[in-house]
Amino acid sequence: MQGKIIKGIGGFYYVYYKERIYECKAKGLFRKDKIKPLVGDNAEFEILDGEKATGNVTGICPRKSLLVRPAVANVDQALVIFAAAVPAPNLNLLDRFLLMMGSRQIETVICFNKLDMVTDDKISELLEIYRQCDNKAFAISSREDVGMEKVFQVLEGKTTVLAGPSGVGKSSVVNHLYPMAKMETGAVSEKIGRGKHTTRHSELFTIGKDTFIMDTPGFSTLEIPDIEKENLKQYFTEFHTYEEKCKFTGCMHIHEPDCEVKRQVELGNINNIRYQNYLQMYEELKERKKY
Repeated sequence: MQGKIIKGIGGFYYVYYKERIYECKAKGLFRKDKIKPLVGDNAEFEILDGEKATGNVTGICPRKSLLVRPAVANVDQALVIFAAAVPAPNLNLLDRFLLMMGSRQIETVICFNKLDMVTDDKISELLEIYRQCDNKAFAISSREDVGMEKVFQVLEGKTTVLAGPSGVGKSSVVNHLYPMAKMETGAVSEKIGRGKHTTRHSELFTIGKDTFIMDTPGFSTLEIPDIEKENLKQYFTEFHTYEEKCKFTGCMHIHEPDCEVKRQVELGNINNIRYQNYLQMYEELKERKKY
């Protein structure tokens, strides 16, 4: 049988299969082959005791994606939540998150919470910045339950990592999602030892058919991934429309003359905050390679 590992703790792996959770041990072959099952893995397993819902994990299916922090396999997308206000969105931090996920070929959907605390013009401006760079972006108010249907729509049928800085209302969004979790009932809650929600362990929750979410701790800083500085521009997709008009092939859009990307920044067609974040990250990568 094949299920999904939704939690791993203390040498046990909890496998979700047909609306039940089986407490499993990994067979010795994993230690011998140096394979460690991860949350999110699609796992082959055998049932030892159907009544007690225990079993053994016997194999791990090929992974289509892998994140190190949090440790999770087979993520389809990330949903990153920032506040539209209080606190004001840190777009440098957001751009770093987009780069981190992009470097792992994981799509990011951007959700601005606290829609009720900003003007329509302000939220339109934020959304337009990130729609220009080919990201899905939308706004909600979890406090007033506005736009939550959009959250469910983007999550449906996928395994999604939820992320965002502290204080942006991520917990409120999570609380809207978890009451629907089929595994948060009766014996299931006892089996996986869940009390009050924490994010100390990687754990998936199901909120619908083939729909899993993982909450992660809030973050206030992010290191940019270890990529070549020359490759950074490929993650700023709003540059791509204009790059062919740059005078020099391989233009980095920094000091070169007759750079069309810089011209479009000056004209306001490329967001200046995004461009400044690009310059900062480029310099960080440049300095990193010196050491």
